[in-house]
Amino acid sequence: MCPSRVAEGEERGWIVPIGGAEDKEMRRRILKRFVQLCGGRDADIAIIPTASRLPDTGQRYEELFNRLEAGRARSIGFASREDGQRDDYLRQLETATGVFFTGGNQLRISTIIGGTPAAKLIRERNARGVHVGGTSAGASILSDHMIAFGKEGSSPRAGSVRLAPGLGLTNRFIIDQHFRQRDRLGRLVAALAFNPFPIGIGLDEDTAAFIRPDNVLEVEGSGTITVVDADGLEFSSMAEVAQDQPVCLLGLKVHILVAGATFDLRTRRASPGTLVDDKN
Repeated sequence: MCPSRVAEGEERGWIVPIGGAEDKEMRRRILKRFVQLCGGRDADIAIIPTASRLPDTGQRYEELFNRLEAGRARSIGFASREDGQRDDYLRQLETATGVFFTGGNQLRISTIIGGTPAAKLIRERNARGVHVGGTSAGASILSDHMIAFGKEGSSPRAGSVRLAPGLGLTNRFIIDQHFRQRDRLGRLVAALAFNPFPIGIGLDEDTAAFIRPDNVLEVEGSGTITVVDADGLEFSSMAEVAQDQPVCLLGLKVHILVAGATFDLRTRRASPGTLVDDKN
């Protein structure tokens, strides 16, 4: 699966993975910025609560976006693979200025929506300027490779992570969420040990990566984003160790970013961004 090609003269929409447990009651910086990005009072946000088994998840996010004065926020109840080709659901995606995946279990999204006309349409719409975000499981699904599940812990082990195909908006990064709160450094690094090409992005709770069309990541929220870059990997023992053994990795580069900092996914360069200006 490859990201949809951006037509000449057009610009890809933003991609906004959120680490889960985003502030919904106080400042609501992340959700407010997503609504503004999608058009504010002119926004038309399609909410996909498929990852959640709770019946009121879609309605709750409708209310959240409405309180933030989005023009329209409607939940689409994809519950089976047949729903992924329903004309009325596809029409909602066609008119949306933003698509938002809620949290839950990312495998529910991939097994119900993956490979359907709805998944293809979301990729195409993102390539034509529609912004796509998601929280927790809804963040994991956005990339080409997705962490399906794994074990907690700071040390990478060969069997500490299982990967599955994601939605495929981009192949530049792989996401892990609830990062610091659930001690997930080991499984993110293990995922990169399988294939060092993507950037590893570990999202703390109430923290989001607003990824611009030019592939520059901007940090928003109250926590940190841990960026793990394996491009300079010099040695990996992943192919030699048993499932329960730790993996030796040499040459990793790690950045810890807070709100205002940026990371360029093309050049793999981090910047303090607005943090420097704030100090002057």
